[in-house]
Amino acid sequence: MKFRLIVILTTLVSTHSVAQNQWVQKDSVNGAPRSVSASFVVNGEGYIVGGLDSDGFRRSMFSYTFWQDDWDDEPSIGGLSGDGNDRGSACGFSLNNKGYLCLGQGDSNPFFGDLWEFNEDTDAWTQKANFIGSERRQAVAFTIGDYAYVGTGIDQTGLKKDMYRYDATLNVWTQIADFGGTPRKEAVGFSMGGQGYIGTGDDGIMRDDFWQYEPTTDSWSQKTDFPGGPRKGAVSWGQFPTGFICLGEDINFNYTNDLWEYNYFSDTWIQRADFPGSGRTSAIVFVQNDLAFVGTGYDGEFYDDMYAYRRIVGTESLNQNTKTKIFPNPAAQSLTILTDLFDAKVKIISMDGKDITDQVNMVKTYGGHVIDRMNLPNGSYFLQLVNASSAPIHSELINFI
Repeated sequence: MKFRLIVILTTLVSTHSVAQNQWVQKDSVNGAPRSVSASFVVNGEGYIVGGLDSDGFRRSMFSYTFWQDDWDDEPSIGGLSGDGNDRGSACGFSLNNKGYLCLGQGDSNPFFGDLWEFNEDTDAWTQKANFIGSERRQAVAFTIGDYAYVGTGIDQTGLKKDMYRYDATLNVWTQIADFGGTPRKEAVGFSMGGQGYIGTGDDGIMRDDFWQYEPTTDSWSQKTDFPGGPRKGAVSWGQFPTGFICLGEDINFNYTNDLWEYNYFSDTWIQRADFPGSGRTSAIVFVQNDLAFVGTGYDGEFYDDMYAYRRIVGTESLNQNTKTKIFPNPAAQSLTILTDLFDAKVKIISMDGKDITDQVNMVKTYGGHVIDRMNLPNGSYFLQLVNASSAPIHSELINFI
């Protein structure tokens, strides 16, 4: 069993005291430079698994601790008896403080259909129920609540759009509604705010469409197209209320290094600071401590560099046409909303995208509203004003201290 030193740092800082929309270079990944690896986060540590380097596919794994800025060697896929489990273009995800790896391709196997679970407490890999769709590679995965969602990709018959949900507690796969776009490989997938997202990819030509999955209705809806141009092999991540797409190979076979942010509330995109390394495809990403760590990949050569991105926690594009003032912010017990949006309703949303409006006391005034936090814990929340159709008009980050 692995014993880890856990350090808890408590600080009180202004939300504007840390640079935002900024990249910082971090420690390079252990082992040989590589691409098409998988990644997940367990107990606050990021993991990179497998991948392809200049000598072939690998099954090695390394973990990253952000407060040490250091990588450690970890058990390879399948443990000591894991011969044949070397792979790339697999899907990685996290559930219930465990890491998972499924699908992919290897030197001697063009399509995998197995699923493996990594337990950090025991440092052990365990094989779980096989994926019930066809064996495939270059699929996408995201998690919502207690479930993982895996689909798209390519199998021996061609491109796919079927999707499946995995219940780690029961170790059971269930087929769900097909992805709403065309069958494709090398798309991106992430979740935020209780919904899943898939976009871009290659369906014979490169795509820039972007789709949202609603698990409560098992349905897909198309959102605003990705404005960075059609591409494949990008990376993506969600940090409510924003999602990000970065890197990839475009329709002119250029390796890109641009970064785009999607706003959950306004269904709009805005370009952010370019990735500071070279443009590339087939990199990895994981999120720790509200930082996104992006690295490795391929642009004609393999890479092992890693960079951390700190986002802007804001919704400026949504609020340009409103006259709304929220004060004091931060607030100890109550805050006041003064707004010209007289018919708007107020919603309070947690940082993980849950509607918690019923946990506060709200009084409507002539000029807006007064919000009493009641027993709401200290922390950051999104205060959202919506119209009669529940469409968002204004959203602002608030803090209770």
